[in-house]
Amino acid sequence: MPLRSLAIPVLLFLAGCATTGTDSGSVDTPQPIPARITVAPPQSAAAVDDHLFVPPQNEDAPAYANVWERVIDRFGLPECSDQEINLRWANWYADRPEYMGRIFKRAQPWIYYIAEELERRDMPGELALLPIVESAFDPFAYSRGRALGTWQFIAATGRRYGLAQNWWYDGRRDVWASTAAALDYLAYMQQMFDGDWLLALAGYNAGEGRVGRQIRRNRAAGRPADYWNLKLPRETRGYVPKLLGLACLFRDAEKYDFEIPDTPDQPVVAAVDIGQQADLVLLSQLSEVPIDVLFTLNPGFNRWATSPEGPHRVVLPLENADRLKERLTDMDRSALMRWDQVVVERGDTLSRLAQRHHVPVTVLRTANELDGDLIRPGQKLRLPRDDQLLVDPLYAAAAAELLDLQSGLISADRLTHRVRSGESLSVIARRYRVSVKDLQRWNNIRDPRTLRAGANLVVFHTPTRQNATSGTVQHIVQRGDSLWSIARKYKVRVNDLKSWNDLDAGNTIQPGQSIRIRL
Repeated sequence: MPLRSLAIPVLLFLAGCATTGTDSGSVDTPQPIPARITVAPPQSAAAVDDHLFVPPQNEDAPAYANVWERVIDRFGLPECSDQEINLRWANWYADRPEYMGRIFKRAQPWIYYIAEELERRDMPGELALLPIVESAFDPFAYSRGRALGTWQFIAATGRRYGLAQNWWYDGRRDVWASTAAALDYLAYMQQMFDGDWLLALAGYNAGEGRVGRQIRRNRAAGRPADYWNLKLPRETRGYVPKLLGLACLFRDAEKYDFEIPDTPDQPVVAAVDIGQQADLVLLSQLSEVPIDVLFTLNPGFNRWATSPEGPHRVVLPLENADRLKERLTDMDRSALMRWDQVVVERGDTLSRLAQRHHVPVTVLRTANELDGDLIRPGQKLRLPRDDQLLVDPLYAAAAAELLDLQSGLISADRLTHRVRSGESLSVIARRYRVSVKDLQRWNNIRDPRTLRAGANLVVFHTPTRQNATSGTVQHIVQRGDSLWSIARKYKVRVNDLKSWNDLDAGNTIQPGQSIRIRL
């Protein structure tokens, strides 16, 4: 498929993600439901060939003109019209064609891959609609329950299912990887709940432990133990009906006067495994893919390069994936990374260098193959480039654009705070700019008066980042923030905040969203 024909919907997808939280948090759209899921044994991760992987096409499968028809043909959950609440949700989605249009644009690069995975695993087609419920197909969606990505994984469950999360990369935002992880997890719970997909879906939202306990209680009391008769959290009671309502809408689109997009049943992207850490801007140039398109198709990358530990995979439009694969065969792979270099001076320590150059100590160790923290004067260390001045102006421009695109991806740091004598939860909350309620929730504290000196508290703190050259700050929205409170904090005007972030009167801001501030 020609690049430009894909670039248009992909760039529209990017535009839809640029104001994270707009679709999922406004009054007119449903709240994305946090995937507060508990840890389960990891299943096999989707394998990628050494160089190029395109989802395999099943030659025995019937031919479809539209991939959405293929998804609908695999529907296998209980009839959606059995419950009135499902029909209400079908009407809710049908009444919002603009909202659904944005979702379809975001889904366009991925829906064929998801359909292939469902068919390969013999799973019901309705699961292809689950990202609509979870995140509106937004890989940057961030819930109040600290779930992230298209499939809304919390950190611990993501790691258990092979989604690495580090300074370089967050697999929860990686649509390619998180799709495989989500389907692994759903398949695990479907087996756990004796083949009942509705209970598996409830477990995905509320946690399989909670669902399992309710099943046991109902059985012990002689009551039915299906989804509709369990005592579940309010959001979980609405979670499955949303998916079933979408199934009603897609199956009977004409009845709801709803238009399903005409998306050809064929792949439009492929994954290329580089086999090593690689500079994303160089990959953009080699494949002739604009850096904003590469960023959109690879939202898991936090930095200018892939992670040294992997994955080393990049997702590209088909034609460009073939081009990159061809060019990689004829080049020196060592040229795929560009580094700064620093010479250790007397008094330097690894931690001081890390702090000075805004790089975690673990990254310095990995980049220089150090077993510990011992360094000596005169030693040369490789340093992940920061504001390196490069000869190639096209490279420099693309690198600056990538940095700008990634500036809102600062992830919350998990800190441990040791309580000092005289400190209260409110004092600690003010220090880290979080709420007392969040501190209580993160640490299971019911009564703040029980706090004692010497106790260790978990704090999820998202720092602001200042760019000294441009005079801008990226403020990560915390719970309770408003445009007014942010403007007051930075001594700027609310109207300026709206202008700098393309916000209008109808937009709301959500926790986890990045707000640009010019100082």
